[in-house]
This record gives sequence, C-alpha cells and structure tokens, in this order.
Amino acid sequence: MVSGCGCARVRAVRSCLHGAARAAQSFRPDPRVLRRAERMRRSRDFRETVSSGNRAGRPRLVVHAASDSDLDSSAPNVGFVVSAGVGGSVVRHRVTRQLRHLMRPRMESLPRGTRIVIRALPAAATATSAQLDVDISKALLRLGITEGAAHV
Repeated sequence: MVSGCGCARVRAVRSCLHGAARAAQSFRPDPRVLRRAERMRRSRDFRETVSSGNRAGRPRLVVHAASDSDLDSSAPNVGFVVSAGVGGSVVRHRVTRQLRHLMRPRMESLPRGTRIVIRALPAAATATSAQLDVDISKALLRLGITEGAAHV
C-alpha cells in the first residue's frame, strides 16, 4: 500500500530483539553489585532490623544489625537508608552507590542470617569512600560481626 504522501508503507521490524537476545546471552553479573538475595527490599525487614537489632553509631553513618536464628540458613541481607537530609537526589544516589560498593566484599564474611541496615547521616555527603569504609569497618567491629578489616 502507498501512503497519502506517496511513500511506500513499510512494515515495522523489531530488529532490536535480535540484539537484545545476543546481549542477554553474553550478560555476566557485575561482581561489585549486591546479589538479589543479599539485598534487603521489604520495609518490614528494615523496620524489624532497626527496632530489634543492635546499633553502632559513627560520625557519618549508623549501622543496625540483627541476627535471626530462623534465618540462619539464608544469606546475609543489607539495606541502605539515605534520607533527604543527606542531600539532593544525585548526592543520595552517590552515597548509596558508595555504601553498596563497600559492602559487597564484606558479604562473604558475614554470618548467615544476619541483617544489616546502614543509615547515612548528613556528613556522609562530603565523605570519601575511604572514610565511609573506615566507619563501616569500625561499626561492624563494634557490633562483633566481622574482624573489622578494611576492604578498599
């Protein structure tokens, strides 16, 4: 069929599906990103960890940790709370990425069934990754969760 302007009508071809299929086959997960099983996603888990767990405060963050005997067979979970008090959207997401990157290598050494919530304080907005790493290490050491080795 010919359109009103004289151009021939062309059937749309979904060529991007072939590229997407090839990309999906070659996809390898990023080892720096937390796995789905390691991420805390439900608000109930955040609430229970913060209310019933132990906490250790540092100048730039607060770490809440809880251990559940029912979850001893499950992988450790970690969640992050970065409120608007830390800064705008760009700053909050940067801080979250830094914290996630610093927690990834620690996940292997955490005891099974451990839940951790890291709440960033406003001072985290201007902190370097090295400073955040020291704060996380000291907080986990204070909570008795790891040996406290830095993971930068």
